[in-house]
Amino acid sequence: MKLGFEESQTGYSSGSQKAKAWTEAWVRAWAYCPHCGGARISPFPNNSPLADFFCPSCSEEFELKSQKGKFGRRVVDGAFRTKCERLAAKNNPSLLLMNYDLQSLAVVNLLIVPKHFFVRDIIEERKPLAATARRAGWIGSNILLSRIPESGKIHIVKGGVIRPKDAVLGEWQRTLFLRDQSLETRGWLLDVMKCVEALGKRDFTLDEIYAFEERLAKLYPGNQNVKPKIRQQLQFLRDRGFIEFVSRGNYRLRS
Repeated sequence: MKLGFEESQTGYSSGSQKAKAWTEAWVRAWAYCPHCGGARISPFPNNSPLADFFCPSCSEEFELKSQKGKFGRRVVDGAFRTKCERLAAKNNPSLLLMNYDLQSLAVVNLLIVPKHFFVRDIIEERKPLAATARRAGWIGSNILLSRIPESGKIHIVKGGVIRPKDAVLGEWQRTLFLRDQSLETRGWLLDVMKCVEALGKRDFTLDEIYAFEERLAKLYPGNQNVKPKIRQQLQFLRDRGFIEFVSRGNYRLRS
């Protein structure tokens, strides 16, 4: 894998068109499938809904978003209704986020958010386009990166450094158990995972997670038994190897 773009691969005069051509050509040439480890991923035809690339080996699908600066708390995405409808589908795409540098014409960061981290709560509805707009009334969406646990942001390239492929594949497999859960179940698991990560340490106690009870109660106002639900999620995460039980009321986040 090399990080540089090929200037000769585009005849566009527009900067945004050049960047789109460069980044997409780079993904075609160098990106691999983090699900099965396949050496290449292939492009869909232009203007395909939601997805941009797919893996010929395992059929995993990917949507590419690229920009010069780092992505913030949210990423602008496509039609809100279509995005919500696709959440539970088997071919819902994982999200590739690329940062590039125009001076060096190279990839700086490339991270992937696996599709099993996508739940309704991370899809934000945008305001309809104004009546004067070409697509008046169209409603887009934002992907709320701030709602996604750090374990759901897997770097392939970080700070201009290519990470080992084995590490990327291992991080992908570590949370693959989420894919078998319903959207509702995944929502609870992801929020408890974020609480664990928010502590900023590997070893933690049940009481420390209980401190997030009020936050979780606001997210799930219909649940009147938040503490038992927290224990249930921790047990599930332990059984799936995401955390381990150390002693009564004490846990450890597995790396």
